[in-house]
Amino acid sequence: MNAVIVAVELAAAAAFLSIPIVRHRYGAHAMAGAEAELARQGVRTTALREYGMRFDASGHEWWAPGGIAALLVTAAGLTLAGFDWMQPVNVVVLSLLFLGNCVIVYSNLTATRSVQAAFRRKNDPELAGVDVPALLKVAEAGFPDWTWTLQKVRNTIVFAGSALGLILLAVA
Repeated sequence: MNAVIVAVELAAAAAFLSIPIVRHRYGAHAMAGAEAELARQGVRTTALREYGMRFDASGHEWWAPGGIAALLVTAAGLTLAGFDWMQPVNVVVLSLLFLGNCVIVYSNLTATRSVQAAFRRKNDPELAGVDVPALLKVAEAGFPDWTWTLQKVRNTIVFAGSALGLILLAVA
């Protein structure tokens, strides 16, 4: 059982590390596309940067998945070391992993509404008129097509792995 838990935690850690790696590699291209789309819409191209909207691996786009990966690797190492107290800790870790990924998926699914709401809160008349779906579509096109397959693989690893781990821990 411990071997499966360790494998799940390490696979999920790798899946989470893929996020900033892809954003680091292709985020600048996505940002350039988004800025070009703003220019096409007659909005200053600096608006996204002014308000902290980025597509690269800076800020929380690095430390959040990096921190999750570090936590998972630590939990895997302690589990591998055979500490009995890791069983309840792994229940918490895998539960939070599952729930955290639910939040990430929800955030991805509601990105358009979230960006529109954020733009409204800025009280910036230029931003209020941005066609956000078009902006996000262009930004997404800055990433290779396989990125979306990778995202599905990551979600499958995290959801199925954490569920399997929790089931194994429940029957142990």
